[in-house]
Amino acid sequence: MKGPLFYSKILLFGEYGIIKDSKGLSIPYNFYKGALKSAVELSVEAKKSNQSLQRFANYLEELQSEDLVIFDMDSLKADIAAGMYFDSSIPQGYGVGSSGALVAAIYDKYAQDKITVLENLTREKLLKLKTIFGKMESFFHGQSSGLDPLNSYLSLPILINSKDNIESTSLPTQNKEGKGAVFLLDSGMVGETAPMVQIFMEQMKNEGFRTIIKDKFVKHTNACVDHFLNGDIKGLFGHVKQLSHVVLDNFKPMIPKQFHQLWQKGIESNEYYLKLCGSGGGGYILGFTEDIEKAKKALQGHKLEVVYNF
Repeated sequence: MKGPLFYSKILLFGEYGIIKDSKGLSIPYNFYKGALKSAVELSVEAKKSNQSLQRFANYLEELQSEDLVIFDMDSLKADIAAGMYFDSSIPQGYGVGSSGALVAAIYDKYAQDKITVLENLTREKLLKLKTIFGKMESFFHGQSSGLDPLNSYLSLPILINSKDNIESTSLPTQNKEGKGAVFLLDSGMVGETAPMVQIFMEQMKNEGFRTIIKDKFVKHTNACVDHFLNGDIKGLFGHVKQLSHVVLDNFKPMIPKQFHQLWQKGIESNEYYLKLCGSGGGGYILGFTEDIEKAKKALQGHKLEVVYNF
């Protein structure tokens, strides 16, 4: 048995903000992928995945009582017993949606009356999928927006206008010859989503922090999404710089300590701007630059992966 491939994702804009109704833009990232597979003899990794799937199946069985989604539990349990696992190249704890791809794969194979990519994806259908995926992925994170699995399942860029208003969108055509780029910077550490979200929720109890989120973070995030989709590079970089600043000043716990200076250096030199990729705390950091060669030089010794060219 080998199931279809599900890809990783990158939330270009909207991390944390979408919890508070900012805009967001999530894109599929085909460099990493995963698929359900089956084997009689399981490697150590595959065995771990198989055991995790057993626990996930028990959780999904309970979820069915909420009347949101029905799974073919008999097939799912039989396949797990026969050695099914999720074979994935998506790094875990890196902010590129490892659990999202798994959730999408399970829904695709075992959900009954599922909403498919081929039908007319109305806003209602997208929201229903997002709700189902949010409940499913909560097993891994404690709280999930459902966006990662949605992106992985549809393999389309998704524009989040607000919590209740999402749509699939198209991105401006990449300029492969262009100097400008969005890149991933490897922090070399694994980040955990749940504790980071916990810190954010605690900080949101503070009125001063709430004001910064509303007046600065959400404002710049929304502007970045609009400029990016309209191909306004000049406008985009102005707001990305501001966003990078707001994150450095207010999201320190989510930025690995050894990157604080590098973050500041980018803002001062204008050679690159860094922002969180996912919940932070490790994993990947997102970078934006108007000159990728300059950025590579400035970030020498760090692993960079270009994901989009301007």
